[in-house]
Amino acid sequence: MWDQAFDPGILTVRAEPADPDNPDAIGLLALGQWLTVVAGADGREHAVISDGHHHLRLDIEAGHLSGEDAVILDCHLRGIGSAGPRLLALRRLLALCRHRRFVRTLFPSDPRMPRLVAVLRVADGLANGASQREIAAAMFGAEAVARGWNGRTDALRSRLRRLVREARTMTAGGYRKLLGRTDDDQI
Repeated sequence: MWDQAFDPGILTVRAEPADPDNPDAIGLLALGQWLTVVAGADGREHAVISDGHHHLRLDIEAGHLSGEDAVILDCHLRGIGSAGPRLLALRRLLALCRHRRFVRTLFPSDPRMPRLVAVLRVADGLANGASQREIAAAMFGAEAVARGWNGRTDALRSRLRRLVREARTMTAGGYRKLLGRTDDDQI
């Protein structure tokens, strides 16, 4: 599990077993399709609730989720500076429990995503030993590369060189900046 310092939106909670009919309880069986719980080296549980596109992370400070049908979560918010991302995560959790789906308005699309996906594809190609031309063909199409690789301009090659530079930066630890990004204006 990644460290909480890298993801300011992780909720730290205490979990108490509860009657599933209690209006304050979270029915874990209903979240079962999205819920993954693992124990850390210290024995405390960490939970990720994800549909593959959206996620929420819970660090269980006391109690446990494993083996329970329902729990009441006592969420910890501390400090003005760090409360924003955690409040957003809490709003997302509340909406998920109420609507049984990830509410799109609470997970705004990130305009950087297409670029980051391209960077990830380039990093995968480099890690697998592909040449820059092979990576370009996979990303932009063989015909575009055949026309533009040695053409009058080097726009296609320049684009790929920028992606390669960014991919190398990300794989050298630059990815950490992505996890620490906060958007206080989305709360």
